[in-house]
Amino acid sequence: MTTSPKSAVVTGSSSGIGLGIAEGFAAAGMNVMMNGIEPPEQIQPICDRLSEAHGTKVAYKSANMMEPTGVRGLIEAAEAAFGQVDVLVNNAGIQFVSPVEEFPDDKWQAIINLNLSASFYATKAVMAGMKARGWGRIINIASAHGLVASPYKSAYVAAKHGIVGLTKTVALEAAEHGVTVNAICPGYVWTPLVEKQIPDTAKARGMTEEQVKRDVLLAAQPTKKFATVDEMSALAVFLCSDVAASITGTALPVDGGWTAQ
Repeated sequence: MTTSPKSAVVTGSSSGIGLGIAEGFAAAGMNVMMNGIEPPEQIQPICDRLSEAHGTKVAYKSANMMEPTGVRGLIEAAEAAFGQVDVLVNNAGIQFVSPVEEFPDDKWQAIINLNLSASFYATKAVMAGMKARGWGRIINIASAHGLVASPYKSAYVAAKHGIVGLTKTVALEAAEHGVTVNAICPGYVWTPLVEKQIPDTAKARGMTEEQVKRDVLLAAQPTKKFATVDEMSALAVFLCSDVAASITGTALPVDGGWTAQ
């Protein structure tokens, strides 16, 4: 890092990929503002563990990321706790699957609000400070679905394609100010949320759990292996390093070859 410690905000970081990135940042010596919808007392033990293990400040704020005021409140809380925000990871997201003609209006709006608009509002809130200081890192967690499509996921695919476009645009605006903006595009990642889906899917399809993993979830990934949270975390930490200063405006697949097909 250029100076130490840097301070990061990671949205949707109470579990899964976001938590892994928060842990990786703390291990790299960053202060971290975690975020989720859980009550603070539920996440505080995680904050305490990371802070004690790595000697950094780790805090948590629940926020309604569906609303611009909630997003701005999160950034303001991080600035109050750490003085400034050097790194922003836009990770919070939700999913809903339905044929387009049956897709509920409220589900469409919720996915666009959280998966796309919240990233815009958070980026808007940190950009002036990053430009003024001449250093910043914005990492958007997109998806392989930011590069290719699948049926029945119209809102998610639209939002993730939008994230890739937002990434490119903001990268160009920030390019001369020492601020990089990139998107990580995971395929299927082994997280608690994915793990919980497997028994129900197996029952519904009359398949074994191993068949669900290989022939349903990993059908599009040539490696037939789940990506890991640690891989996402390591890539995020690398993108924050000075040796990644020339990587900007990119959409980086971590998808076992999915988008190579």
